[in-house]
Amino acid sequence: MFDKVNVAERIFWIGVNDRRRHLFENIWPLPTGVSYNSYLICDEKTALIDTVDFTAGNSFVDGIEKYLAGRPLDYLVINHMELDHSGEIKEILQRFPDVKIVGNATTKRIFEAYFGIIENFLDVGRGATVDLGYHKLSFTLTPWVHWPETMMTYDTTEKILFSGDAFGCFGTLDGGIFDDEINFDFYSDEMLRYYSNIVGKYSPMVQKALAKFADVEIKCVCSTHGPIWRDDPSKVIGLYDKWSKYEADAGVVIIFASMYGNTEKIADYIGRKLAENGVRNIRIHDVSKTHISYLIRDIWKYKGVILGSCAYNLEMFPLMEQLCRELEHTGVQQRKLGIFGSYSWNGGGVKNLLKFAERIGWELVSDAVELHGIPKYEDLTRCDGISKSMAEKILMTE
Repeated sequence: MFDKVNVAERIFWIGVNDRRRHLFENIWPLPTGVSYNSYLICDEKTALIDTVDFTAGNSFVDGIEKYLAGRPLDYLVINHMELDHSGEIKEILQRFPDVKIVGNATTKRIFEAYFGIIENFLDVGRGATVDLGYHKLSFTLTPWVHWPETMMTYDTTEKILFSGDAFGCFGTLDGGIFDDEINFDFYSDEMLRYYSNIVGKYSPMVQKALAKFADVEIKCVCSTHGPIWRDDPSKVIGLYDKWSKYEADAGVVIIFASMYGNTEKIADYIGRKLAENGVRNIRIHDVSKTHISYLIRDIWKYKGVILGSCAYNLEMFPLMEQLCRELEHTGVQQRKLGIFGSYSWNGGGVKNLLKFAERIGWELVSDAVELHGIPKYEDLTRCDGISKSMAEKILMTE
């Protein structure tokens, strides 16, 4: 925890970095760690907005007591009950037994499932506000961004939006905490990976949440993960608007499943032909090597998706099947799709990729191609139609 990080007058960032955890939600890799952000308002009344993961230990609550300097904590605002933000609630209740919990009806149900019955609870789900003195807080329900109880807190005095998980990002805060203190290029891909894997399934609900703030002046966005946006909050709001509309960049991600290299050769050939047809953003991934969260991120990033699978027991390769199932689950839309594959003694990969295409509803740019055995050059040229058509489809709308 850093010393006295002011977000605004009487508002402080109280956060921690987690560089030890390998997996977020026990599934998503954290090669650059993750931050947990909490915010303390020291006014005539005091309020803590969200807590952090329990791995922070006593340092988190000790830091709050240092800021309060003997004053009580009057309110604990819970924007989101997921345990990486509610992990220190039990310790807060022990240190500040008279604190009033602020949330909504769904918050209360989850709270009681985690920590037991609480009577000192203020339900703000019907428009209640909290007056701290100089600062006045209002609350907006944003269900399914990304749990049913999620809400956002707005400081009407400083025009600050405490957004919970929305606008969050993987990666620790390595000295720089605010957007004007960092090189956003270091965070951009991890913000998209966070969105596409954690929030993306609920993109229609993100659009509804954004609409609720369309006419609200927002000078600063304070998320529970990643940097604070005080210099250009419209940038991160714009990114979430773009991603939740399924808009994407002109590029193609090719993902292949290959046991002995035959399908990989086809992937490389298609990639080369895409470049010859003018596509500059091309990413080729081996589904067996690259974690699925990075595959989903790139599919969210680019308009074109080309999937290739070898046959495996008359089906597609199991890890490709897992990817397809996860794509249906996340519900990403408006992508252009190409399909290819190979087989040795019987097919199955392409046949089942075509079934996936029907279910997900993406536009097939050309007929699928399935090659037999080790591909020869004349066999590979059968894939020229995939590359040419895909390039035309994704570049025509630039």
